[in-house]
Amino acid sequence: MRRVLFICSRNRLRSPTAENLFAGPGIETDSAGLAPDAECVLSAEQLEWADLIFAMEKQHRVKLKHIFASSLQGKRVVCLDVPDRYQFMQPELVELLRQKVGQYLR
Repeated sequence: MRRVLFICSRNRLRSPTAENLFAGPGIETDSAGLAPDAECVLSAEQLEWADLIFAMEKQHRVKLKHIFASSLQGKRVVCLDVPDRYQFMQPELVELLRQKVGQYLR
């Protein structure tokens, strides 16, 4: 079972879309945000749980490494470069995520 974590700013649109989209047989998913007002604020426990971590933007990866450096040892963090301009489950976002994430989950 692979455990995949998706991270964005507020955990309202992009990362919850990815969490829903990629959950399925052989893959457990979770999502969180880095902002203090995120729906689910990222915790060290989530990072420890994850086998693979996806950050939506470069700023998320930088902030993640700054705040949680010790929790990221041995973890792969992939930046997806998905801008914050989509709604939850918006078809364009779904297609973009499939293109960018799919290659890592095959």
